[in-house]
Parts: sequence; C-alpha cells; structure tokens
Amino acid sequence: MTDGRPKERADAARNRRAILDATTALLAEHGAEAITMDRVAAAAGVGKGTIFHRFGNRAGLLHEMVAESALTLMDAITSGPPPLGPGAPADARLLAYFDAMTRLVIENSELMVAYRTVPPHPRTGEFHAFWDNHITALLHEARPDVDAQVVGRLLLATIGGELVPTMVRSGETARLLGAVRELVESVLRRP
Repeated sequence: MTDGRPKERADAARNRRAILDATTALLAEHGAEAITMDRVAAAAGVGKGTIFHRFGNRAGLLHEMVAESALTLMDAITSGPPPLGPGAPADARLLAYFDAMTRLVIENSELMVAYRTVPPHPRTGEFHAFWDNHITALLHEARPDVDAQVVGRLLLATIGGELVPTMVRSGETARLLGAVRELVESVLRRP
C-alpha cells in the first residue's frame, strides 16, 4: 500500500530507518517515557535536527511509527495471503485479523502508551474506518444474526485499553493472545 510520498534518497531512507529502529529499541528497553528527541538521536546516530527535519516533533515521529504498522497490516489484509488476506472463509479471516492486530498491539504496546500523549494521527479516522469496515463485513458474513458493527467494535475495543500494556509488561502475552482468540471464537459460534 503506497502512502503517496515521493521516493526517498538512499541516505534519507537509511536515516529514517535508523530513527524508527532506534525509537523501537528505546521503547522496548526503557518504555514510553524514554522517547525524547535527544535519546532517539543518540541511539540512531543522527543529529537531533535530522529528526526534527524529518518528523517535525515527537508527535510526528510517533505518528510515523503508528502509520507504518497500520499500513503494513492493511496491506496484508487487502492483498496478503489467506487467511489474513483474501481467499479464506470469513470466520478464518476474522480470527487471523484479531490474531494479527493483537500481535501488532502487543509488539507496539509501549508505542501505544507514548502515542496516547500526543494528538491523534491525521489519518486516525481512515485507519479506524478500515478496521471497522473489515471487521463488520467479515462478522456480517460469518454471523448475519448479530449486530456486526457494534459487536465488531466491542471486540476491537478489547485490545485498545489499559489491559494490554499491563499484561505485556507482566509477561502475559500468550495469555492475552489466547483470551482474544477465545473471545472471537465465542462470538463466531452459533447458538
């Protein structure tokens, strides 16, 4: 999925990747509080001005990281292999989506904590609409007897709250993945 930006110069692309990788490492090692422009610049081996020039500010950096993850998952959903991508039954795709989204949230839990401290990404509405439409369509196909839109939103809300970072920090990621899967499977079961 392309984001409409012009192609980057090789050195700019290297710096961008170094900055994003350094931010990811700082989040993993020290948590959301560690994300300052000074620390990211030092960890990436670039000047602080390079980060400001590229991302504008801390919010811009966090926005870029959130968008990168979201766009990767969106691409997998629209054109990746089944069951996450097209070609699998709706119930299998829904389970694959929630597994992938839960893993994305787990892998980026400290990013999500940091992200809550900045204004929303300019494309937040677009990302949320995509998730909402995808879940609703699959749930409607798999369970036409339920209010797919509301049930889908409730399912997605389970991985967007404070419980996720708490469980990740306490090392309970497998338990979280299993519980989300059980929840989605319980919705998919017909009475």
